[in-house]
Amino acid sequence: MEEINWDDFNKVDLRVGKIVDVEDFPQARKAAWKLKIDFGPEVGIKMSSAQITDLYTKDELLGKQIIGVVNFPPKQIGPFVSECLVTGFARENGEVVLAVPDKDSVLGAKLI
Repeated sequence: MEEINWDDFNKVDLRVGKIVDVEDFPQARKAAWKLKIDFGPEVGIKMSSAQITDLYTKDELLGKQIIGVVNFPPKQIGPFVSECLVTGFARENGEVVLAVPDKDSVLGAKLI
């Protein structure tokens, strides 16, 4: 594991967002959802692709708060541009469990 310093960590902008729309992403190589996430007035709405279809349905995701990295450059994923990274933890079988706030938080709140 590579060590980082506090300045390195401070460069990662982790914010609370709320999933406001979930769409199928049939063009993805691995099963994924296209997510529209509201990160509050400072950051706004960002799009992301997440390979979480095995643990989460569209209905479960809609309205769910997540933790996302909002300062990565956009990434082209097939015909879709992902603008943020939804965070999660991988299980041994490859399924991803979302990293979420323990309680409802203000949209756009920054991890401190």
